[in-house]
Amino acid sequence: MDLKEYLNRIGFSGQYDKADLDNLFTIHKLHVMNIPFENLSIHSGEKNTMDLQIIYDKIVKSNRGGWCCENNLLFSWVLKEMGYKSTMLGSKVFNSLKQEYLSMDCHLINLVEINGKQYIADVSFGVSSQIWHPLELISGKDQPQPSGVFRLINNGLQWVLEKTIRKQLVQDKTFANSSFIDKRLTKTIYSFTLTPRDADHFREMSDYLQTSPDSLFMLKSICSLQTPTGFRALIGWTYSEVTFKEDSDLVDMKEIPGCEIEALLRDKFNLVLVNKFTPKNNKADYCI
Repeated sequence: MDLKEYLNRIGFSGQYDKADLDNLFTIHKLHVMNIPFENLSIHSGEKNTMDLQIIYDKIVKSNRGGWCCENNLLFSWVLKEMGYKSTMLGSKVFNSLKQEYLSMDCHLINLVEINGKQYIADVSFGVSSQIWHPLELISGKDQPQPSGVFRLINNGLQWVLEKTIRKQLVQDKTFANSSFIDKRLTKTIYSFTLTPRDADHFREMSDYLQTSPDSLFMLKSICSLQTPTGFRALIGWTYSEVTFKEDSDLVDMKEIPGCEIEALLRDKFNLVLVNKFTPKNNKADYCI
């Protein structure tokens, strides 16, 4: 594996031997702008893995994206290669329909320490909950980003990530009541502790998420990429382009015919799939 090859993949041209906050912010943003959050492999007859070499080859050499265990495991390797002091953590995603956290750690994130301060790096949650820059690990502080205002809350037992949501203005009114539109004012995203984890900690959950009929990732095919003005998302056959404004998000949604999916993935996400892809959009708790 070659750090320079990864940096070229995300378009980084700075000094990669400087493990400082500026570089951390830069590579984090470049990653989410150039590498999609996607689960298309499991809807293309493939299997996701926790093998770092396979993940590197998929994302860096084959120009694909990945889900959290792929993107954030790769990013953990990048952080260490660049000289950052970092630790992998596990988090439990919040299910808004059931009003509870998943019972097991299903989302991999990274804790980075710089000059005595700690930051949460997460390059793979996707859509409007995707942070562009790492969040300082400080309880109750509003941390504005282009996609909204994020907060980390320490309740004494765990840390919780939440976000204040801007109103989503749907351009095509036929999609105004779409289940993808989030009408909450505050969104709870996930909870975590500071217990160090390794890749083995996520293997069982990774297998579950791509085999269980109850898994969101089995129920829906998802591809999301941040853009300089917002983000793009393809969920099943529904394509959305979201533009961030000061007090609202403009949402342009449309249905894509199956015969045009391949071209859309190539043109909007820079993805070319080797195997036949079957879109999925069954009922599940998922908003953009």
